[in-house]
Amino acid sequence: MKFGSAFSDNVIQGAGTTRLFSSRTELWWMGTGRVLLFISILFGTMFILFWRLFHLTVIRGHEYRLLADGNRTKELIRHAPRGIFTDRTGKPLVENIPHYRLIRPCEVGSGKEGTACVTRISEEEGKSLQQKGLPSGWFLEVDYERKYLYAEATAHVLGYTNELSQKELEDQFFYLRGYRASDRIGRVGAEAVFEDRLRGRNGRELVEVDAEGHILRTIGQELEIPGENVQLSLDLGLSIRAKEVFPSERKGAVIVSRPETGEILALFSSPSYSTNSFSMGMSEGEYQKLTTDANKPMFNRAIGGVYPPGSIFKLVTSLAGLEEGVVKKNTIVEDVGVITIGAFTFPNWFFKQYGKTDGNVDIVKALARSNDIFFYKVGEWLGITKLAQWAKTIGLGKPTGIELAGEASGLMPDPEWKKLQFTTALDQENRNDEWYLGDTYHVAIGQGYLLTTPLQGNMWTNVIANGGFLCTPTIEKISNNALRPRLCKNLHIAKETIDLITKGMQGACATGGTGWPLFDFRVKRSTESGELQTVSLGSQQSIAVPLACKTGTAEFGDPNNKTHAWFTAFAPLPASVVTHGESDSIDTISGEPELTITVLVEEAGEGSDKAAPIAKALFEEWFHR
Repeated sequence: MKFGSAFSDNVIQGAGTTRLFSSRTELWWMGTGRVLLFISILFGTMFILFWRLFHLTVIRGHEYRLLADGNRTKELIRHAPRGIFTDRTGKPLVENIPHYRLIRPCEVGSGKEGTACVTRISEEEGKSLQQKGLPSGWFLEVDYERKYLYAEATAHVLGYTNELSQKELEDQFFYLRGYRASDRIGRVGAEAVFEDRLRGRNGRELVEVDAEGHILRTIGQELEIPGENVQLSLDLGLSIRAKEVFPSERKGAVIVSRPETGEILALFSSPSYSTNSFSMGMSEGEYQKLTTDANKPMFNRAIGGVYPPGSIFKLVTSLAGLEEGVVKKNTIVEDVGVITIGAFTFPNWFFKQYGKTDGNVDIVKALARSNDIFFYKVGEWLGITKLAQWAKTIGLGKPTGIELAGEASGLMPDPEWKKLQFTTALDQENRNDEWYLGDTYHVAIGQGYLLTTPLQGNMWTNVIANGGFLCTPTIEKISNNALRPRLCKNLHIAKETIDLITKGMQGACATGGTGWPLFDFRVKRSTESGELQTVSLGSQQSIAVPLACKTGTAEFGDPNNKTHAWFTAFAPLPASVVTHGESDSIDTISGEPELTITVLVEEAGEGSDKAAPIAKALFEEWFHR
């Protein structure tokens, strides 16, 4: 029987129910529930650790292995020495001087924190650091500096090397070709032309380092492959001599070449500069002085300067006249001193300077005396169109094709060119685009609008010297003459044409001609020491060297009437064209021409006075051997 909820039996029953529920909760937490929770946390933690381990060892294991090895090992570059230039006889023109690259962590505040900075130091400084012990994280790599043994004499042929800039290193072109920080590259000249052959291939050295960055041992290495040596066509003796004899205060150029192949034996541009300044370092002030010099010493006048050629162009006019048949062996022109056309006069230089004339003149005498009247008439008979065609045939008005960069084309004017030039003139009312006979007269003697480079003048002289072949100039030695057909184009010029022009040029270097410094050019026989010496006319035991030459004195519009001095010549002459006086009782060097020399001296005066003595010194240098 129940009495209601207010009585004790109901109270006791309710209390018992409450105690039973509380007991179960405590039992779950204190027993099975705690175990399950612990096991869940344990397995969760193990899963996280396992996943992290899998991620580090499997997914990114290779990456971290490389990082670990990078802290333990260091790859150093074994820089390949650059190939050496030699002259045609094997004499070295450059050398590689060992030095070091110091690789160290970049300083704080430099903007390159965390990367390596490279500094070039001398071989002595590098060895001193090795003896003292390098600081932590510092390394040395052996490298080389380029030294030019005859820096000024060969500057415009060899060029120079210097370091790649940071901007260039960011270019994929350089990166994919294997260039790295502080690497050097050929900038101009032969250094740039033969860059791929000269640079070689770098090697590698893998070393183990400790925690402080000190080298413990060499793990492995790949040897470097030195660059290929390049033998140039240059003749060292002629190159040095060209610099010695060219007036240091004058601007101009000297080119010496082999007529048979077009090989350049010497190429000198004045003023010159020291290529070692670029290769071995110079201050900012020195660089500014060099690049702002009004005389432009870095400008290669031999291939990049354009000038009116003056009378050396009469070789081209002669060639065109004879080949076109407007001039024959017996064609005679009377030198009247001056030709007058309307209000304009066209004098001969001999009449203008001395008031004298040369009388009746044929092609041989015209070349020997450089007679303007004769060549005015040849130009008139030819016409500018044919004259321009022949000039372009022998290479005028376009680059010769020499390997060196910076070559100018020159200018061979004609009526179409003049019309185009003056059609765009600002002064439309006063323009005059018609081609006149006087324009042809000027071009026929190497004046007027005509412009050539010294190299072009040397090349067309070679056409006469080698019997009618147009050879592309080259600075690399040709060891196989079988390559000549590829390098030289046969212009199929008549032998009589070549012989007549050669005899005229021989007359220019003989008594009565214009090239007086080379009259009766001779050398002594070899002495006991093996040397040859130049001697004056009449010396005993001498050897004659017959020359063919042409002088030139070119006006260029200077208000003070200054002129450029030109001289071009080749030697020796074939026996078939050599003539001697009856009193000659000496031996003669004859045969196929061995060298052609072309000299330009800017604003110097007459070619016979200023340019010819330079050529004479170079002929002496060659035939002394």
